[in-house]
Amino acid sequence: MRTDYLLLALVVGASVWAFRTMPFRFDMSRLSPEGWLSRLLSATGPAAITALFVVSVMPLLGGGQAVPFWAGTLSVIGIWFWRRSVVLATLTGALVYGLAFAI
Repeated sequence: MRTDYLLLALVVGASVWAFRTMPFRFDMSRLSPEGWLSRLLSATGPAAITALFVVSVMPLLGGGQAVPFWAGTLSVIGIWFWRRSVVLATLTGALVYGLAFAI
């Protein structure tokens, strides 16, 4: 693996970890629901789904396989309608996409 890819993965991973764990480390009870920070934190779920969707579409633009894309997308939609859980839908979609891509 190239060093620059490894460094990029570490920086992105550390940023995502900090973005996801820091709200739990601080007292957020004083935030107003209409404040900019509350709105930012409530948008992370849909942003995660959008990011995964964009990443899965990119191989299609280069002539990649359509099966992993459709398998992941349909599983996200199906799980979300079934359970109404952004977290479960996102994780299931990523898992199904990865499994379909590996096959």
